[in-house]
This record gives sequence, C-alpha cells and structure tokens, in this order.
Amino acid sequence: MANKKEKSTSFADQMELVQRQFKNLDAKDPSLWPALPKTLLCFFIAAVVATVAWFALLKDYELELETERGKEIALRGDYQKKLVKAVSLDALKKQREQIQLYVIQLEKQLPSKAEMAALLSDINQAGLGRSLQFELFKPGQVVARDYYAELPISIRVTGRYHDIGAFASDIAHLSRIVTLNNIAIAPGPRDSLIMDATARTFRYLDPEEIQAQKKAGSAK
Repeated sequence: MANKKEKSTSFADQMELVQRQFKNLDAKDPSLWPALPKTLLCFFIAAVVATVAWFALLKDYELELETERGKEIALRGDYQKKLVKAVSLDALKKQREQIQLYVIQLEKQLPSKAEMAALLSDINQAGLGRSLQFELFKPGQVVARDYYAELPISIRVTGRYHDIGAFASDIAHLSRIVTLNNIAIAPGPRDSLIMDATARTFRYLDPEEIQAQKKAGSAK
C-alpha cells in the first residue's frame, strides 16, 4: 500500500512539475522558457515549416503535372491525326494519282507557243463552218501568268441565231481551252444578229518565259 501511495505521489509531483513549466511563459522571449516548452515549440515550428514546404512542393508538382497532361492531350491528338493519315495512305495515294492524271489531261488542252497559230485558225474555221461572217478577229496583248499565258481575242461575227449558238458550242468543244467572255448580241441586217465577244485562250509558257516571269517576280 505504501509503495502505491509513493508512486501516486511521485506521478502527481511530475505532472505538477510539467504544468509549472507552462505557467507564466513570456511570449516575447521564448529563449527564457523551460526546456520542455522550448522543445515543444521547436517541434511545432519544424512541423509548420515542413508542412508549408510540402504544400509548396506539391503546388509545383501540380503545375508540372497539369503541363504534362496538356502535352499528353496534344500528343494524343497528333497521334490520332497521323494514325488517320497512315490508315488512309493508300487511298490518298490513289487520289493523288487521279489528280495527277486530271492535271495531265488539262495540260494537254493548253497549246504551246508554236501551236497558237493553229488554234487561232481553228477558231476562225469554226465560225466560217457555221456560215458566220467575221467583221473583227483581233488577237490582243498576251498576258503572262506564273506558268501560262492568256491571249484575249476580240471577235465580231454576223449570222443567224442558231448558227451563232452552234459556233459557241463548237468553241466549247475544241481540243484546246477557249472561253467566250463579254458576249453582247445585237440585231443585224436582214434578220441576222451581231455578236461581239472576247475569246480567251491559254498556252504554255516557254522555259525562257518562265525564267523571265520568275525574275520579274523577284524584282518586285
């Protein structure tokens, strides 16, 4: 019984000693505190600093994570686009071949410089073949483009309505590209019609002309 009382008294004394260390603490000067409060304060400060540092690092990691997620989304989108292209590569190759064939067919409809005289003769013969009378057939100034040249031809023909229509159809069906522009039709003598128009045809540029166009573009 005596031992129990002594132990109880000793524990109470220890608790009272601990409590006394926390009484009358000077908040302005923690260096004067007893050892236990000072130790607990150091642990508390260390815990706060560690917590703040941890959250600061987490914030940086979170920003980095969001950045990497954005990159991942962009890479996934790029991958899907490339995957679609890879899957449809054969179809794209076939489409490219078809376009190349179409371009070749169009190019065949463009005469060279040496063939322009024959084309002008074909236009003239198309009108004469429909019993039209040419009152004007005047090639204009050649307009050079990047890879082709455009030749406007001012024409005026006199004839019957159906013959003029057939002439326009014949022009559209020439083997070379010829268009009729600025068409104006007026009554003519003896139930005939007068058609004024600008026929435009196109031809290849010679290599020398292409070089001249490139030099002119560079100069500009």
